[in-house]
Amino acid sequence: MTTAQLSLTHLIKPSSLKVGKPPVLFMFHGYGSNEEDLFSFAPELPEELCIISVRAPYSLEPYGYAWYAINFDADKGKWSDDDQAKESREKIMTFIDEACRVYGLDTNRISLLGFSQGTILSYAVALSYPERIKNVIALSGYINEKIIAGDPSRKNFKRLKIYASHGQVDQVIPPQWAQKIPETLTSLGVDHIYEEFPVGHGVAPQNFYSFKKWLQDKF
Repeated sequence: MTTAQLSLTHLIKPSSLKVGKPPVLFMFHGYGSNEEDLFSFAPELPEELCIISVRAPYSLEPYGYAWYAINFDADKGKWSDDDQAKESREKIMTFIDEACRVYGLDTNRISLLGFSQGTILSYAVALSYPERIKNVIALSGYINEKIIAGDPSRKNFKRLKIYASHGQVDQVIPPQWAQKIPETLTSLGVDHIYEEFPVGHGVAPQNFYSFKKWLQDKF
């Protein structure tokens, strides 16, 4: 299908459903990558899903894109631009609304799949607007509470379900950061599963088949 001119560049694999509004899975890539990266998963995922892989809004030199800047400062060390991350969180919500309207998608069955920085934004979106998101597949990321809108403890997370996974030898995002995810989600009452795999900053085949089965069981 030819993609519409929406606020963010994207690739789309239409649903196999011929009647009604199909469920949708939005994909958000990692820092320095692009919309083609996670889209390689699309042919292996449930055919009834409309799959939309989104390009982050900020360009990186010499190539690639980012959801927010990561800066390296001699005094501060490595730090993230949280204000830019919040802007991307809202850009994602605007894009989700646009895509659901233009492509005729089921707004009650919206899922997110992120990797690394895309996962961090997926958490931010889902925990900010839990009434809007049904499922999240969160690969190789962590929860940045500073970029969540409002007070999560005052929100209703009953319909939200999260699959989280991480590499045991991840050299980019320390496993210790990800290992805090279950405690945070439990405290909020979010239905979730957390798994680790013997890999670095990537998605092992067994990880793919695990989240694929999890997703299939949610529709």
